[in-house]
Amino acid sequence: MTESNSAGSGFPTAVAVAAAVGAGERSAVEVLDEHLSRVEADDERIRAFNLVTAEQARERAATIDAAVAAGQDVGPLAGVPIAIKDNMCTRGIPTTCSSKILEDWVPPYNATVIDKLDRAGAVVVGKTNLDEFAMGSSTENSAFGPTRNPLDPSRVPGGSSGGSAAAVAAGFAPVALGSDTGGSIRQPAALCGLVGVKPTYGAVSRYGLVAFASSLDQIGPLAHTVADAAAVFDVIAGSDDHDSTSIPQELEPMVPVLGDGVEGLRVGILNELSGRNLDAFEPEVVQAAANAADALAAAGAKVDEVSVPSAVAGLSAYYMIAPAEASSNLARYDGVRYGLRRDGANTAAMMRASRTAGFGDEVKRRIMLGTYALSAGYYDAFYGKAQHIRTIMIREFDRVYQDFDVLISPTSPCVAFEFGAKADPITMYYNDVCTIPSNLTGQPAMSVPFGTGAHGLPVGVQILAPMLGEANMFRAAAILERSAR
Repeated sequence: MTESNSAGSGFPTAVAVAAAVGAGERSAVEVLDEHLSRVEADDERIRAFNLVTAEQARERAATIDAAVAAGQDVGPLAGVPIAIKDNMCTRGIPTTCSSKILEDWVPPYNATVIDKLDRAGAVVVGKTNLDEFAMGSSTENSAFGPTRNPLDPSRVPGGSSGGSAAAVAAGFAPVALGSDTGGSIRQPAALCGLVGVKPTYGAVSRYGLVAFASSLDQIGPLAHTVADAAAVFDVIAGSDDHDSTSIPQELEPMVPVLGDGVEGLRVGILNELSGRNLDAFEPEVVQAAANAADALAAAGAKVDEVSVPSAVAGLSAYYMIAPAEASSNLARYDGVRYGLRRDGANTAAMMRASRTAGFGDEVKRRIMLGTYALSAGYYDAFYGKAQHIRTIMIREFDRVYQDFDVLISPTSPCVAFEFGAKADPITMYYNDVCTIPSNLTGQPAMSVPFGTGAHGLPVGVQILAPMLGEANMFRAAAILERSAR
């Protein structure tokens, strides 16, 4: 599949940058400086980054240029600037999770994905803002202030990977990494008009990703184009001995399948998540998903409606399971081992003071909810029942995928909303209704821009696939991208 020199945004694509730098037609330093100049000019307004690593990035770009000049192959992402969500460990560079409790923490090691990007020739330009510990859908919950949507700064970029989405949408980097626990890559991708990919659980190593909910978290790319997302996916995917949940097999590369089309592909319109029977879905969002189905049918896919009854219970199950895992994972931030510490009269008082000062309201809310769900007398009624629903959902999706190759739905019920518009937690949680099922099942899903909705803002259509079904997912995404142009 050929790739143009610029995305629909007008910014150069990662694929084009890598080709030019690798061939010696452009220097990595020149490419980096172009992107850093945009950051300097506009990030004070957008607030995509917690930290810009300009000095390290320039050293890295110069090293790449020297290698190219020496005739070396520097990798498939040669000289491509990339932004990293600030919950992935970067050796010698602060990793805060946008939380005061980790404000001054500097990891002694890299996440596996960072090392893979380095070997592929990418240039990390900085660490992006997020909802604290990745808990949120708007990036309003960061301890360091909210990120604004570059398409309309009065509105949120989505979350929790809102900083990564904003960095790409603003042209600060061609691509970025985010993490997705309940839709935190796909929802901000939809709100910022980007492609966002949540891989199969275990397809991308979680080693060095600061844990929110370990059975749900996955790392994936955000990009302007499907080809750029595929290129980054191919770099970061694969087995890792450091991650016990990593899938121990070679994975099919995505870039070669992008031109395969969808002739004969079996596509299901997921009734329960279509938005037609759910409150709070904007009509333009519902229509965009219907139009996407028509576009796939016109390209040769076999499209039909399909039902997964348990999908409607996904939101309720998730908000038992994810907070329960979070309450366990975040117990390590106690003022003793690392992170923020506040003095107290005794150990218990010190821990209480440290956690009170270090965690924000949303994190505290989820810790309390999760601790309650796991407590004696309530475990079976809440956490156990949620896991039972999760098992039913996995079985129902597996059954549906015997007859369908991919499913489609809206990504988000609405376009980007104004700051403060969803202050009620339950209203905010509803943003994840379409994205959560794929996290609970461990199956891949991605969001692709497809049309516009209210206020002329972008709408994202979600493509879901079975375990390790990324190839068909990317094939469908490539067709929708072409149809949307």
